[in-house]
Amino acid sequence: MDGWQRAFVLHGRPWSETSLLLDLFSEQHGRVRVLAKGARSKRSSLKGALQPFTPLLVRWGGRGEVKTLRGAEPVSMALPLSGTTLYCGLYVNELLSRVLEHETPFSELFFDYLHCIQTLAADAGSPEPALRRFELAMLGHLGYGVDFLHCAGSGEDVADGMTYSYREEKGFIASLVVGHRSFTGRHLKALYLREFPDADTLRAAKRFTRIALKPYLGGKPLKSTELFRQFLPRKRPDAALPGDE
Repeated sequence: MDGWQRAFVLHGRPWSETSLLLDLFSEQHGRVRVLAKGARSKRSSLKGALQPFTPLLVRWGGRGEVKTLRGAEPVSMALPLSGTTLYCGLYVNELLSRVLEHETPFSELFFDYLHCIQTLAADAGSPEPALRRFELAMLGHLGYGVDFLHCAGSGEDVADGMTYSYREEKGFIASLVVGHRSFTGRHLKALYLREFPDADTLRAAKRFTRIALKPYLGGKPLKSTELFRQFLPRKRPDAALPGDE
């Protein structure tokens, strides 16, 4: 790779006594796996920089699936995530690690990610709207195209009070049956706008993204959700987890 580009660490783990194996999310090349040689040594200038949520400038080299990190510089301090917002950030990172193919450019998604973690770091209320907007943006960038504004059966505009059943590869079809895949026209308009004015539309958005993300995630549970389960019981036993159904 020529030159430097912006990136974030999604996940890292020790590799040998002094090195780190990192999953990066980069602006121009998407998800890239790199080996940071010597990054864990006492003399390494990178020791504290290669952490999640720290904006970086990076460059790497090599032809295999695992590249060699040639340089990394923090652009600023790590975005201040803690408590619930930290686990939400880890959830977003895990989504990208699980869903994105290696070295597939997602430049627009990079900025959706940046906006999401900046919003989480601001800690200006519930993190749920930021998570739902990011999930919907990611699904869109992956090519998961859904028409939220028209009935897939008739082609008519959705009506606020009408109920629609979601069917993969087809869309939303008007239905009198109410179930887990049922959404009102009001819900669908909120999903289209990515604006959730109340708890009802926010719950519907979470339900939809769980359904839409399941084919990408398979049956393997999210580690970030399991960590969050361990963190919350004593603090807020009724709190919703980032990846919950």
